Amino acid sequence: MTPSAPARPAPQPAARGLETPLGASGLPGASVLRRVGDRLGLRTVRDLIFHLPRRYEDLRELRTVDELQRLDDGTVATARVEIIRIEVEQTFRRRVQRTTAHLRDATGEIEATWFGRRFIERRLREGQTVVVSGRIRHRGFAVTFDNPDFQIDDGSTMLHAGRIVPVYRLTAGLTSRTLRQAIRAALDSYGPYVEYLAREALPERSLDVGEAVEQAHYPATFEARDAALRRLAFDELLALQIGMVSRRRQRSIASTGPIPVEDGRDLAIRSGISEALALRVGRPVELTDDQARAMGDVRTDMRATQPMLRLLQGDVGSGKTAVAAYGLAVAASAGVQAALLAPTDLLARQHAVTLGSLLDPVGVPVTLLTGSLSSAGTRAALEAIANGQAQVVVGTHALISERVSFARLGMVVIDEQHRFGVEQRGQLEAKAGGRPPHVLLMTATPIPRTLGQVLYADLDVSDLRTPPADRVPVRTGIKSTDSLEGTWQRVRDEAAAGHRTFVVVPLIEDSEEDDASTAERTATELQARLAPLRVGLVHGRLRAADRDEEMTRFRDGGLDVLVGTTVVEVGVDVPEATMMIVLDADRFGLAQLHQLRGRVGRGLAESFCVLVSSAPEGTVARARLEAVQKTRDGFALAEADFELRREGDVLGLVQSGLPALRVASLQRHDHRALAARARAAAEALVGPEGSLDDSHVRLRAELEQGWLARISSGDPASGA
Repeated sequence: MTPSAPARPAPQPAARGLETPLGASGLPGASVLRRVGDRLGLRTVRDLIFHLPRRYEDLRELRTVDELQRLDDGTVATARVEIIRIEVEQTFRRRVQRTTAHLRDATGEIEATWFGRRFIERRLREGQTVVVSGRIRHRGFAVTFDNPDFQIDDGSTMLHAGRIVPVYRLTAGLTSRTLRQAIRAALDSYGPYVEYLAREALPERSLDVGEAVEQAHYPATFEARDAALRRLAFDELLALQIGMVSRRRQRSIASTGPIPVEDGRDLAIRSGISEALALRVGRPVELTDDQARAMGDVRTDMRATQPMLRLLQGDVGSGKTAVAAYGLAVAASAGVQAALLAPTDLLARQHAVTLGSLLDPVGVPVTLLTGSLSSAGTRAALEAIANGQAQVVVGTHALISERVSFARLGMVVIDEQHRFGVEQRGQLEAKAGGRPPHVLLMTATPIPRTLGQVLYADLDVSDLRTPPADRVPVRTGIKSTDSLEGTWQRVRDEAAAGHRTFVVVPLIEDSEEDDASTAERTATELQARLAPLRVGLVHGRLRAADRDEEMTRFRDGGLDVLVGTTVVEVGVDVPEATMMIVLDADRFGLAQLHQLRGRVGRGLAESFCVLVSSAPEGTVARARLEAVQKTRDGFALAEADFELRREGDVLGLVQSGLPALRVASLQRHDHRALAARARAAAEALVGPEGSLDDSHVRLRAELEQGWLARISSGDPASGA
């Protein structure tokens, strides 16, 4: 038995005003949305319309009261019933109000009970017919609906019961009823959403976007819902692909100054870098085949008049810095300046030291520019950059400040590229003057091949898969939370040998909602447990200068143990660090765990990574930890992470540049097929110069100002 679905009013013609602030929209619940909507990113009518459900409940089938009484406890069910009477009373539990509705149909009587919902008795009256949906509870011989949703059956459109009901992400002060009513009113008053894609650009049997938005919120059937979400997923992927096709074509017609290097100088630079690496480890070092191949890629790119845009990806310790040093030296040898942008002051200073040692044999000096320099040091660096004496400049965001002026910038390296947005990267590139510089992006988080085909389709990519021959393998183990005494004793033994330990936790401070290990509590406990060892603390809420100071103390031997969150994932190089202990390791992605493990084993001493977790055998969480234990190849782990990750859980992939897709999921095979279809459509839509022509005015407006703007304005290469 299914409910009759009253026809909703025919939508008005497409209305303007989608940018109307919710508080001024006149929609039901506008005052509530004005107060709390910003927490969910809901500021305008358009934001509300594209606040899509996170799941759906099938409440279409109507049961009789007789059928309800035979259902198992906890079953979700729906019934159309008449209200006999309403009772309101105070309970003894903090005087919470309990409202009970006595209900009936032709087959019997049942109750519905609500706790603490004071509005119930004002909305329901005796004699009304209502559709009620909720969990059935058996209390002795009585059967009741427990805190059900309901809607008066007065001929209006069913929103809360008796249909496929959307379930939205909420925030404190905003109820599901208020949000459903506001979205329904917005769709009726401001819809249908205007189509912006020509039919030939869409996959076969695609819904119009207006119908897709309608069915995504209030689907008539699950098949209609799936068709709606498929259309919206395609549009997200199309926006992503248009951005990449546009950037590739714009780059293909851009012109820059070629930076050639003669064979003799090329050999001298490579030999000089190998010589510097040998001095660091005390024995001869040869570049890996991957490093040599990547240097060849950079050389080929830089000698062209089309600006290089290459991504260099590889594990921690795979030799990315040596490849970057090669490109910087080539630029300096050609008489142009090169710059390396790092995300933190500490990392910039570390790069300056490392690059200084690598480039010294080839006679290329390195200049440092960070916010921590003295006034005199800053003035000297700025002057050297402006007059061209600074051949290679290493710095933080200070490099993109207005006071920095390069004499002839020709090459840029962006380290940990996902930490920088498109605008920041563009500000540095703009300092090259009229011609775009050659750009090398670096990341220590390899991205799965399948994902890379979508995300990095506009980049040239070089992979460093072979670790340097001198790298000490890190022994990895999994331990339960109640068997760590031996681990803490190992920490003491390592400290006695002059070695150091990282301890990483998922949270900064205690939370009522989460009992995971926290940085502050763990640091306090370990200071007592491991005394007299010196324990430090770093996390993302510390000021950057304080965090860098603590990491510097750890690097220089002022601390034996450093407790922190994943801010230690990309940080100071500490050859004396031999232990990485990750508490609640199942809370981290495989990519993160692999990156954390890469913080140790950078010296000559045997090193260890301990993954602490109570995840049971046979679970996905345990399988992910076992993958890290068995595999040292970051590329293989990236693929395993992609396969094992739960749908919608993109922790870690964000670091690889995954944009904030709301509907599309690149973990789904059918959506990856959609991405290929979107790529073909983008190739047809984007002109040779890298832009949409005037025949695509609506699509261009949607990409610039509509719901797709957050994707098209971002750059997958930067994670923006």
